[in-house]
Amino acid sequence: MNILFVCTGNTCRSPMAEAILRQKKPEWKVKSAGLYASPGAPASRGTTAILNEKGIPHNHAAAQVTEDLLEWADLVMTMTASHKQLIDVHFPQFRHKVRPLKEADGDVADPFGGPDAEYRKTYEELDLYISRWLERETRK
Repeated sequence: MNILFVCTGNTCRSPMAEAILRQKKPEWKVKSAGLYASPGAPASRGTTAILNEKGIPHNHAAAQVTEDLLEWADLVMTMTASHKQLIDVHFPQFRHKVRPLKEADGDVADPFGGPDAEYRKTYEELDLYISRWLERETRK
């Protein structure tokens, strides 16, 4: 299974989601990218701090969403409904692969520039929704 997580800059939410899923499903291939990423940028300080705190291995360099990455993915999970809409508009051929992680429950909060407590809250939110998604997947 090839999973791609997408957020805005690929320095906070999507790399955190990538690391969480990689830990839960090491046999899967997991990547992340941003709609407005600066390629090669490291994960944010807050993302690095919370992943270190949780003991989750990570080594991140930001990547831009590309047609090749979307082609590679079996499933693309976005952090917000607007991320999904942007992919749908710019890459309509992949619309069938894209869905927000939280689906009908709103958007994953963006901790960018906030205190560590905001990053912990985002981590907990991502961990919860990734776990729920994996539970649904195993029931199929």
